Amino acid sequence: MFRLFHFSLHRVLLLWLCLLSPLLLQAEDNNSLQLLHEPWGRLLRHHVTADGRLDYEALAEEEDQLWAYLESLRKTKPDPVSWSPDDTKAFWLNVYNASAAYLVVQYYPLASINDIRVKTVGGLKSPWEAPVVNVGGQLYSLNQIEQKILRDQFHDPRTHFALMYGAVSNAPLLAEPYDGTRLNAQLEAQTRRFINDTAFNQLTSNRVQISGLFQAYAAEFGTEAQLIAFLNRYAHTPVLPTAQVEYQSFNWGLNDRSTLSSSHALNKR
Repeated sequence: MFRLFHFSLHRVLLLWLCLLSPLLLQAEDNNSLQLLHEPWGRLLRHHVTADGRLDYEALAEEEDQLWAYLESLRKTKPDPVSWSPDDTKAFWLNVYNASAAYLVVQYYPLASINDIRVKTVGGLKSPWEAPVVNVGGQLYSLNQIEQKILRDQFHDPRTHFALMYGAVSNAPLLAEPYDGTRLNAQLEAQTRRFINDTAFNQLTSNRVQISGLFQAYAAEFGTEAQLIAFLNRYAHTPVLPTAQVEYQSFNWGLNDRSTLSSSHALNKR
């Protein structure tokens, strides 16, 4: 009887270990990812201003630390087995933002990220098309990350308020790295902050003057009715379905700690 009980207890413990193992492995992966992105998080906490801009001059003084973080990504490849979709999405958001910041630091001071021309084997390329990002030994451009990975794989328009385009008109930066365990809350907060910030959008019941981001990525926000419905998910002021929608020009002046006057149309990208 005792041996039977001991055998049954052993089987129960094995069953519990089998059930818990995936959870323990996931927790271990989440801890590893948080440690991976912590150097980027420290830089963000130190150099993102209260209004969500980036102090590139101060960041340049810690360029070696930013480079070391990007170097660590060369040895990291997203794992579809052990990483959740949110882990993967957060990873690529951090990769994009840190890589864009590093590009600016390399050419700083400058008036706009669009002024950068990167020397490649095929000649000079824009910061968006140059293969400047190395993840897991594979090269990517910023546009490839945004369009082929974040857009095509995740279909989440909120990412446009999380990406660091290096422009005055992009959404204020989050002063922490994106984290798969909290990603939905982070994206919701970023979207709500951007939509209700009068520096980017002016909303009334009958008329909205909104950022050129919504126009540039209209295919992702849908019809005008769908766009208004999206705004109403976050807007402090409800917008009527019949409201007049107008788009504001996008200022490509660098999102440095000080305001610059240089501006470029979004479609020049």
